[in-house]
Amino acid sequence: MTDLEDMELIANLVPLGARVLDLGCGDGRMLEYLQTHRKCTGYGVEFSAPNVVKCIQRKVNVLQLNLENGLSLFKDQTFDIVLQLDALQHLRSTEAILMEATRVGRICIVSFPNFAHWPNRLSILLGRMPVTKRLPYQWYETPNIRVVSYSEVLGLAKKRGLKIVDSFGVHKGSTVRLLPNLLASVALFKLQGALG
Repeated sequence: MTDLEDMELIANLVPLGARVLDLGCGDGRMLEYLQTHRKCTGYGVEFSAPNVVKCIQRKVNVLQLNLENGLSLFKDQTFDIVLQLDALQHLRSTEAILMEATRVGRICIVSFPNFAHWPNRLSILLGRMPVTKRLPYQWYETPNIRVVSYSEVLGLAKKRGLKIVDSFGVHKGSTVRLLPNLLASVALFKLQGALG
């Protein structure tokens, strides 16, 4: 979620002056936006060297780490907010990273392309893997290793005892609360772990 509308939507979920950890921060645009518009502080975590350079150019504090190795360098509830935006579908250890994110942050905000969005279902019904704005790659070149849906993360959160502070879908910059698993191209969750 890197469009301006999406950044504004996420930023409105982050308290003013919050200490933020942005997991899979990419080029640092979201954290830069939060620093500028919400007076937040914190760090981005990114594995890609070119993206780390871009973060530094944006004056975003960044750690070059592989999320698959966990977040053991951070103590419990070090951050007010942990962002995991458009990163869940790229991880092998999805469940473990989600639990780590809710451990090191008081609130974890997670977003991902909702594979159960109706146009994706239609593509599959017609025998093709979906290619959309949120899932822009052909099946043979996608960096995604998971297909994730709103309902699946809802189930995982409940299974792992995470408190769902809020959850909704997003489509074309608008919030979708009615049938988000079907009608939203992006799913968004605010989660709280056992320590919260």
